[in-house]
Amino acid sequence: MQYFKSDYMEGAHPLILERLCQTNMEKTSGYGTDEYCASARRKIAEACGCPQAEVHFMVGGTQTNATVITALLRPYEGVIAAETGHINQHEAGAVEAGGHKVLALPHHEGKLDAEEVDRYVTAFYQDPSWDHMVAPGMVYISHPTEYGTLYTLDELKALSAVCRKHKIPLFLDGARLGYGLAARDTDVTLKDIASLCDIFYIGGTKVGALFGEAVVIPQPGLIRQFDTIVKQRGVLLAKGRLLGLQFDTLFTDGLYLKIARHAIDMADRIVEGLKVNGYTFYIRPQSNQLFVQLENSLYEKLAQRIGFEVWEKRADGTTVVRIATSWATREEDVAELLEELKNK
Repeated sequence: MQYFKSDYMEGAHPLILERLCQTNMEKTSGYGTDEYCASARRKIAEACGCPQAEVHFMVGGTQTNATVITALLRPYEGVIAAETGHINQHEAGAVEAGGHKVLALPHHEGKLDAEEVDRYVTAFYQDPSWDHMVAPGMVYISHPTEYGTLYTLDELKALSAVCRKHKIPLFLDGARLGYGLAARDTDVTLKDIASLCDIFYIGGTKVGALFGEAVVIPQPGLIRQFDTIVKQRGVLLAKGRLLGLQFDTLFTDGLYLKIARHAIDMADRIVEGLKVNGYTFYIRPQSNQLFVQLENSLYEKLAQRIGFEVWEKRADGTTVVRIATSWATREEDVAELLEELKNK
């Protein structure tokens, strides 16, 4: 049985485990005030081209999304997201549980369209009853998206311009950011994201860390007393050095992008193998998540031998499955997967 269900199935990169063991008995101050967190912050800020940036460490993506969104919005505001967005589909209503509505707009291969966002916000304030409704207070996107698709630099610039026109922040969910930055055809860099987004995070959980996300605020002061809000939401880790040390390792000698590129290399091999064997992609592969459309009978057969994520049951008698590679995917795993798929 080969498992390609997600990109967080393995533990952590060996260099992280090695440093965790080496420093295990050290005594450091808590809550992210230690030297490892300070070093990681410096390295991340430098990689973003924003030496002045605030960097805050949290444990997981859902907690990060809910905390950032709650901190940014006023009680009467909601967050614009694609209808397929993670906060709208896969976080058990965490944003709504915090008292804010997700304002879902149509998606285009998982992405928001800047012109549609502009029309939505403009139309909202043209409604005479707008002060009786949930106001659009920010925009949420992810890169890569839920479909593994990527924003182009022009698309990101357009969204940023719309947000600045309407004076609302643009927040980028980077749970899989490494795989987006390492993708073959992308023209978006980490520095581009830092210059165009008001706040974003660099995912570690899915890209080599045991756990952890690094929230980056390029221009300090966007959220007043953010550390206090993080504490209040229960996501401030007492042993904060565990987070700082992991990101310090990931941002040493280009490790973060290096291991992300490995996942892209493995995904590319799978794509070529699927093409040779006549498989149909539900959406064009762009990163480490591959969406394949299978006849239901073939899906039932393959599911006995391959662990993949069921994404969608379609009315045309097909099932869309997701195959995801990761920083830890082995060449022999890919070879075995392709052998199984060849014997369909």
